[in-house]
Amino acid sequence: MDMMRSVGTLTRADLAETINRKMGLSRAESLDLVEQVLDKMSQALIQGENVKISGFGSFVLRDKKERIGRNPKTGVEVPITPRRVMTFRASQLLKDRVANG
Repeated sequence: MDMMRSVGTLTRADLAETINRKMGLSRAESLDLVEQVLDKMSQALIQGENVKISGFGSFVLRDKKERIGRNPKTGVEVPITPRRVMTFRASQLLKDRVANG
């Protein structure tokens, strides 16, 4: 019988610690490197670019047009404003690795 495991959260500090251990950079340098990578990804998304990390996945932007929605409690129709949404699409490699634990 398969049971779902309780999963923790990977943080910036965890990523920096891995860089510190594997590459020998100081803790401050490691954290700065993580921040630079995240900032670069964020800036690309802000500018409307998708972000693809080969073998991991893609952060994909999509512009949604204005549409009519309905309040589920009252049934009243309301306009939903146009907006940009971001989704994450895992690569097949990541999907396979997660599925096989």
